[in-house]
Amino acid sequence: MNAEQIMIPSEEACRRLISEMGMMEHIMVHSQQVCRVSLLLADHLEHCGLNRELIRAAALLHDITKTKSFQTLEDHAETGARLVADLGYPEVGRIIGQHVRLESYTPARTPSEAEIVNYADKRVLHDRIVSLSERMGYILEKYGRAPERKRNILLLWEKTKKMEERLFESLPFSPGDISRLLAADVSPRQMQNSGNPF
Repeated sequence: MNAEQIMIPSEEACRRLISEMGMMEHIMVHSQQVCRVSLLLADHLEHCGLNRELIRAAALLHDITKTKSFQTLEDHAETGARLVADLGYPEVGRIIGQHVRLESYTPARTPSEAEIVNYADKRVLHDRIVSLSERMGYILEKYGRAPERKRNILLLWEKTKKMEERLFESLPFSPGDISRLLAADVSPRQMQNSGNPF
């Protein structure tokens, strides 16, 4: 997608919306971490033609209605997508709507912005970057008490593991390297120049 053809809120506009929505502090921190993971992946997949600004905005805003959902029990992916689309950012809303469950898990030649944000969200537990299995274990424990929900979560887990394998076929590092790379703030160019094979 071309950034000139679609409306994307600036980082400042995202932060203003987060503030206006009264997002809880821990959800804000989680969203910032999801954004960091998303941008790390996008920067190392720049050959795939991903729209970095679209990813940044969707990652920052992916839980925009989550605070409200604690009282209303609404589907925060759905209401967040609608809110952001209604504000004039339909493409950002489309990604927000897929941060819990993708519309399609059919492998494409290159990853999409929605896959990047979805995957990054599955790697951040509260404010910590964790393995996919730790995050999915938490989701299963917290939301998987009913047999039907447990089945759905396990199915989602399998699809997400396959997506992780596909994503990392094109990356010069492994899933376990994300925390270290973010701590070191290593750019794709630095990795290339260092000759680090991971």
